[in-house]
Amino acid sequence: MSKNKVLVSDKLSESGLKVLQDAPNVECDYRPGLSEDELCNIIGEYSGLIIRSATKVTARVIEHANSLKVVGRAGIGVDNVDIPAASRRGIVVMNTPTGNAVTTAEHALSLLCSLARNIPQAVASTRGGKWEKSKFQGRELANKTLGIIGLGNIGRIVADRAQGLKMKVIASDPVVAKEKAAQLGVELVDLETLFGRADFISVHTPLTPETKHLINDGAFERMKNDVLLVNAARGGVVDEEALARAVEAGKIGGAALDVYEKEPVQPENPVLKSSRILCTPHLGASTKEAQERVAVEIAQQAIQYLADGTITNAVNVPSLAADLAEQLQPFQQVASRLGALLSQLESVEVREFRVTCTGTAAELGVTPIARAALAGYLERHVDQPINPISAPFEAEARGIRLAEVKESPIRGYVSSVRVTITGDKGIHTATGAVGQKGEPRLVGLDGYEVEAVMEGTVLVVRNEDRPGVIGAVGSELGKRGINVSYMQVGLDEGSGQAVALWNVDTEVPTDTLDVLRKLENLSSVRCVVL
Repeated sequence: MSKNKVLVSDKLSESGLKVLQDAPNVECDYRPGLSEDELCNIIGEYSGLIIRSATKVTARVIEHANSLKVVGRAGIGVDNVDIPAASRRGIVVMNTPTGNAVTTAEHALSLLCSLARNIPQAVASTRGGKWEKSKFQGRELANKTLGIIGLGNIGRIVADRAQGLKMKVIASDPVVAKEKAAQLGVELVDLETLFGRADFISVHTPLTPETKHLINDGAFERMKNDVLLVNAARGGVVDEEALARAVEAGKIGGAALDVYEKEPVQPENPVLKSSRILCTPHLGASTKEAQERVAVEIAQQAIQYLADGTITNAVNVPSLAADLAEQLQPFQQVASRLGALLSQLESVEVREFRVTCTGTAAELGVTPIARAALAGYLERHVDQPINPISAPFEAEARGIRLAEVKESPIRGYVSSVRVTITGDKGIHTATGAVGQKGEPRLVGLDGYEVEAVMEGTVLVVRNEDRPGVIGAVGSELGKRGINVSYMQVGLDEGSGQAVALWNVDTEVPTDTLDVLRKLENLSSVRCVVL
């Protein structure tokens, strides 16, 4: 039997290369440093491609990859892979989501200790011939409160290690149940409470539209005076200019950054100008152990997939037969959009994620549809790529129970998908169906009957059913040049309440949302992107 040719186009540890070289079903070529042109010229003969961050697997490369079955990324981030292009060609893209977790968590804690004890400044001073003991008096970590923003894989490790240092750990994460946090010895709180109570703050959240500049001028104002901040997660979660202002003004005691909005960090970046802001060059995953671990893991995953089709840590392909996948795809798209919609409504600290399918959707299989919905929901809350395969594991890690239900068809729809999230703060329900042209349509939201296209940017407005409300909203959008392509209203005659969905052609700026929220008879305005 002929062997599968696997190309390793980035530097990989000897341990990972040995796994590939010893595999009976693989012929391994190690050629790091290829240009895009060189890669395009040779990729057609390979079944597998192993990369790290240097190789760019562009649409052009994939176009030449006539035999490629799997791309394996030794690490978490897959932003150097054109995943839609790979998916269209049926290429599985895998990563190693947990291989760097311990290393990154340890680096965050190292930054925290260095920050608390002024270690880098003291080293520089001593090497400069000074002896400034009193100048570099630090702080103890024991019995202090550490606030963790994002209780995913890395955040949980930081929490565990911090407890070993006798720290009190609190955390904020919208998709972790209080019971799950309690099992970790962590008190789950909202973000405002965390800002008010934490002596130290460590960021471990993904970068999404919701978390972009989550730590900004307003956040610094709400923090305790002299708090110390660490960000070893994603550049852009912390507004770097706001951070520099807060440190310069003495509002916070200092900060340590391993990630930046632009990398390499630019010389004009204000965080480089303060001795109270420690800066490292994205070293979170840079240990010998982590590099060997991810290399071995991705080699094993690629070998297994090429041998028998086993998919591990895929970021783009569910494990389904081709014919069934084709039939399920429209319902999975509906489910994914429903999950994404619910993830952007008011947080309920979800404990149960229930997916109910009717008609053809139920007959084809609730599980792949439910996992698509769950992935759509979790995508904005986890610090790694997620897909229907990994979504249930991420949910379990956060204490979310996935429930799958079959029911008879409702309201004349041959098939429908209903997603209900339940938590301590309430419940949200969204129902969808496949439209006549195959488009995902929303037919119900929190008890209101609606008929809206789940695509692009949508304003979800809750208001009293009074004359002039729709006109007032439309007028404000018009003043700001925001075009409305479609609008649908759902009414509850008993309560006199209504929900309106406004499909708009562009993103809605924050200041516009603030204006809308101040309009009379409006109870809430949310902007969701689908």
